[in-house]
Amino acid sequence: MFKVMGVLLLVALIARFEVPPLLLKGNKKVLVVFLLFLSIGAGLGIIQALEKTIPNLLDLLTFILKPLNDTLFR
Repeated sequence: MFKVMGVLLLVALIARFEVPPLLLKGNKKVLVVFLLFLSIGAGLGIIQALEKTIPNLLDLLTFILKPLNDTLFR
């Protein structure tokens, strides 16, 4: 539980120092992308802090493309 709170505290600190300059400069698109990546990173950090396994995306890609590969190169 403390690890999750640590991740959230770190995310809040990062947002505290990075978001206001982006708002002042009017970089709305950059802000959206920044918050998207920060959210993804926070989610992955929380999952790792809870000691859950994070699935590998390359395994999903292999699962999807292997039948196509087998069909084309038969």
